[in-house]
Amino acid sequence: MNRINTLRAALVALLPLAAIALASPAPAQSPSASPAPAASPTPAPAPSATPVPPPAETKSPADSPAAAQTPAPAPAAPVQTADPFGEPFTLEPKKVVMLKGTANWDSAFDALIEAFKQLTALLDKDGVKASGNPMIVYTSTDDTGFTFIAEIPVDQDVKNLGKNMSMGNSPDGKALKFVHRGSYDNMDNTYEAITNHLDDKKLEAKDTFIEEYITDPLKTAEDKLVINVYVPLK
Repeated sequence: MNRINTLRAALVALLPLAAIALASPAPAQSPSASPAPAASPTPAPAPSATPVPPPAETKSPADSPAAAQTPAPAPAAPVQTADPFGEPFTLEPKKVVMLKGTANWDSAFDALIEAFKQLTALLDKDGVKASGNPMIVYTSTDDTGFTFIAEIPVDQDVKNLGKNMSMGNSPDGKALKFVHRGSYDNMDNTYEAITNHLDDKKLEAKDTFIEEYITDPLKTAEDKLVINVYVPLK
């Protein structure tokens, strides 16, 4: 029971006791032991009677101040829904500046960060602003490493492209969207869940997948990353 309900219950219990106390007659005065002596011929004026206040009006619990001031219950907080996992999604092609690279799994995240740094430095040098989130497109993988394309969307062509850099379009078509939160090292758990999801739904994916970095990988702590994973379907 909360404090407001406890206070209300105490008031309800005390109200009948207060009404009984107010309705009880005052005790009679004891008679004088001897008659009063004779007074002077002119009688003294009788003392004025003290008015008796009327009994207090009994209020119902609903009329009590505590009940009147009882605050309305706070609205329930909205339920926090989980991130979408396996949501159908259509990828739209975007103009991107890209950098092809290779890496082994032991230094995978360092290689991706280095690719993003090179592309960002190029855009800063040419005065071009990114028009979307950076992406990694994995083109092939094996037990030791992988090949990838780092991409940053832009609204215009970028000049002075460096080695292994080019202009192009990001992947498009039907895909499934998954969300990963946390460090890159924990991506294995996400991809294992993705594989299980595809098996359960009997879906066949293409030989590539895309990571879109919702949080800036160059400025965000690795354990705070938010990454959308897109799996293109055949």
